Amino acid sequence: MSGKPFASSADLAAKEQTLEVLGDGVYALTAAGDPNVGAIEGEDFLVCFEAMATPVAARGWLDRLREHTGKPVRYLVLSHYHAVRVLGASAFDAQVIVAHEHTRALIAERGEADWASEFARMPRLFAEPESIPGLTWPTLTFSDRLTIPLGGDRGDLELRYCGRGHTEGDLVAWLPRQRILFAGDLVESQAALYTGDAYHRDWSSSTLDTVAALRAEVLVGGRGAVARGRDAVDAAIAQTRHFLQVLQAQVAAVHVRHGSLKEAFDGAHAALAPRYGGWPIFEHCLPFNVARLWDELSGVDRPVIWTAERDKEVWAQLQGR
Repeated sequence: MSGKPFASSADLAAKEQTLEVLGDGVYALTAAGDPNVGAIEGEDFLVCFEAMATPVAARGWLDRLREHTGKPVRYLVLSHYHAVRVLGASAFDAQVIVAHEHTRALIAERGEADWASEFARMPRLFAEPESIPGLTWPTLTFSDRLTIPLGGDRGDLELRYCGRGHTEGDLVAWLPRQRILFAGDLVESQAALYTGDAYHRDWSSSTLDTVAALRAEVLVGGRGAVARGRDAVDAAIAQTRHFLQVLQAQVAAVHVRHGSLKEAFDGAHAALAPRYGGWPIFEHCLPFNVARLWDELSGVDRPVIWTAERDKEVWAQLQGR
């Protein structure tokens, strides 16, 4: 395939991981644009947020976490269905795996295809892929809100559905007492967005409005640095919204005049690259973002399933030179 190396296939350098203590018993692991993960201590248990791509990768995170707490993992919360977020679940030995009901349906519908797609796109994240026992299945789902009492004086952890966004089934984890939000990929902080399975119009309007209304004081996005303080949280949400709005404006302008998908990609790239081009996974994601948005503007409500074959076709069409 000519042009740029496919997706993140050439991104093979290890990223430095940083474990941050966000509050009493609240932890986040960030890694220079790789997927973020987190954990919240209950009185005698842990809630872990996101599972990483393989059990081996997840064990590395758990080893770091065990330097701070030895409590067992009772709940593993999955923000959405993408393989890099869920396939490491078996390492946690969690009593309960929680996801939104739409996420469970998406795993059934497209989990196998997504696994193959993401493994080809981002091989470095799949440390020892043979350690993956199979698809990850939630054992507890909900539609609107699920509250996990943390025990003692730790308050509650609220899992909330804010609307369609990065996928059809994203959830956020909200600690109202500490005002800490794990936003999953609904918000990115200084990292480019992946919107290949998104609902752009909902995400950029009502869904982000719902996230912003929580008025978090600390926000852990799906990728990028932890946002600390209201100004930083507001900036992360605004950056996410701006990316979506510029993407929509550029692609819609070409779509309405019956231009080509390649013209839409070139226009979006030119508009977004000056601000976002140096951020993690920008070049990787943009062809898939534009292809999904083009479908959405054409009346395709639910995202077309990405397969390893379709990925390469879209990449060659839009990033090939």
